[in-house]
Amino acid sequence: MKKLGLIICMFACFQMTVDAQTRAEKKWVKHQFKSLSLDEKIAQLMVLRAHSNWEPKKIDSLADLIKQYNVGGLCFFQGGPVRQAIQTNNYQKIAKTPLLITIDAEWGVGMRLDSVEMFPRQLSLGAMPNNQLVYQMGAAIAAQCKRLGIQVNYAPDVDINNNPANPVINDRSFGQNKKTVIDYGIAYMKGMQDNGVMAAAKHFPGHGDVSVDSHVDIPVVNKSREALDSMEIAPFKALIDAGIESVMVAHLSVPAIDNGEKRPTSLSSKAINGLLKTELGFKGIAVTDALDMKAISNYYPEGEANVQAILAGNDMSCLPGDIGQSIKRVKEAISEGRLNVKDIDARVKKVLSAKFKYGLNRKQVIDTTNIVADLNTAVAGIKAEMSAQALTYCKSNNLPNLNVGLSTAYIALNSAQPNLLTKALAEQYGVKVFYVNPKDSIGLEKIKDSVRAYQQVIVGLHNYSRRPANHFQIPGFILQYLNEQHPQNWIHLILGNPYAVGHFSKIQNILFAYEDNAYTHKAVLNWLEGK
Repeated sequence: MKKLGLIICMFACFQMTVDAQTRAEKKWVKHQFKSLSLDEKIAQLMVLRAHSNWEPKKIDSLADLIKQYNVGGLCFFQGGPVRQAIQTNNYQKIAKTPLLITIDAEWGVGMRLDSVEMFPRQLSLGAMPNNQLVYQMGAAIAAQCKRLGIQVNYAPDVDINNNPANPVINDRSFGQNKKTVIDYGIAYMKGMQDNGVMAAAKHFPGHGDVSVDSHVDIPVVNKSREALDSMEIAPFKALIDAGIESVMVAHLSVPAIDNGEKRPTSLSSKAINGLLKTELGFKGIAVTDALDMKAISNYYPEGEANVQAILAGNDMSCLPGDIGQSIKRVKEAISEGRLNVKDIDARVKKVLSAKFKYGLNRKQVIDTTNIVADLNTAVAGIKAEMSAQALTYCKSNNLPNLNVGLSTAYIALNSAQPNLLTKALAEQYGVKVFYVNPKDSIGLEKIKDSVRAYQQVIVGLHNYSRRPANHFQIPGFILQYLNEQHPQNWIHLILGNPYAVGHFSKIQNILFAYEDNAYTHKAVLNWLEGK
C-alpha cells in the first residue's frame, strides 16, 4: 500500500512539473508573439544563411538583417568553432526574438567546421550489423550542437538511395535497403532528440531515385503513388510515428502527388498540407530545403517562393533570398486573400514553442574555452568502432588473411605517397608497396610487370571523389586496369564510396572500407591480419 501511495505521489509531482512547464511555455510564447508586428511574424518563418568564415563586411550585413527584420533563425555553414560561437553570441544578443540556430551536419559539425573531425557518411553506417553506434553518434552530435548553441540539426537523411548513380544523395543515405534506412534513421533521430537537439528527416517525400541534382534543376520522380508509399515515403512515415520533430521538404517534381507544371513538392499544398500533415499526421515543423537552389530560383521570381511555401503548409523557409522582397510579397498575398493571417500566426506560435522547448527562453552564452577539444571528445572512439564494424567483404573464395610467409605486393592506385596502411604493411610485414601516381599511366604498366614476381597481391584504390560525376574522378588508365582480369587470389580494397565499383566489374575478393583515413586503414590492417 505504501508503494502504491509513493507511486501516486511521484506521478502527481511529475504532472505538476509538466503543468508548470506548459504554463511557462504558453506565457513565454504569448509574450513573444504579442511583441511582433506582421512583418516580424513573417520574418520569424525564415532561416537565413550564416558562415563564420565570411569577411567582416558580410557578417555585419547579416547582423543588420537580424536587427532590421527580426528573422526566425540562422543556418550555419562553413567556418570555425570559435568564430561560430562568438558570432552566435553576438547574433543572439542583438536579436529581438531569440534566433533558432540550425546546421546541416549529417556527419557531425565537422562536416561544416574546421578543427572538428567528421563522423562517417551514412552509407558506411548502413553497412554496420546493428544501429547501436548510430544512436551513440546521434547523441554525440547532439552534444556538439548544444556546445555550439545549435538547437536544430537538419539530419538524418532518410532517403532510400535506390538509384546508385544518384548525383546528390548517394552515400549520404543509409543505403538501398528500406528497413536499414528506417531503423538507422530512427536511431540517429533518437540519439539527437533524446539529448536535447531537434532532428529533421529529409528530403520528403524521397530524393533517392533521381538523376538530377536539385541544386541545378528540378528532379522528376515518375512513380505511382503505390510505389512511393511502399518505398520512398515509408521512412518518413516511420520517423513521424517515432516522434521526429521536423521534416525537410525536397524540391522534387512528383506527378503522382502533384502534377502541376514545375510544381516542386516544397511548394505544393498537396505534398505538405495534404500528404505530410493530413495523411501522415505530422504535427512538427515542416521546413523547405534551401529556396536559393536552382530547382526553385529558376522558376519562381524573387519573394514568390516564400508565398508559395507558406501556402503549401511549410512552417519555415530555409535560405529565402531577399528578405524585404519576400515579406512584401507575403503581405500582398494576404491583401489579395491568397494567404490568411491566422495561418501565419499559428506557424509563428509553433516556431516560438520550439524555441522555448530548446531553451531559448533563457539567455544562452557560449563559452569558447576548450570548445574545439570538447567538440572532438567523442568522435575518435565512435569512429574507430564504426570503421571496423562497417567493413564489407565480397568474396569469390575463402576469406584471405595476410600470409607473412609469402612474398607480397601492395598496389596503391591513385596514391603518390605513403599512408598509415601502406607504411604499416611495409614496416611490419615487409610488403613491397607500389604507388601509382594518378598522372602516371606508364608507371602502372611497369608495376604490372613487377608484381608478377610476388605470391600474393593486394590492390588498393585510394583518394577518389565521393561524387559519381566523371567516374568518381578516377583516372581513365586506373579504371582500365581495374577492368582487367586479375588472378583469383588477389585482394582488392575499395577505400571510398563503394558505388564506384559500378565502373569496374571483373575484379573479385573486394573489401569495402567506405572511407580513406587512419581509422579505416587501421580496420583494414586488422582485417588483413585476421583479427
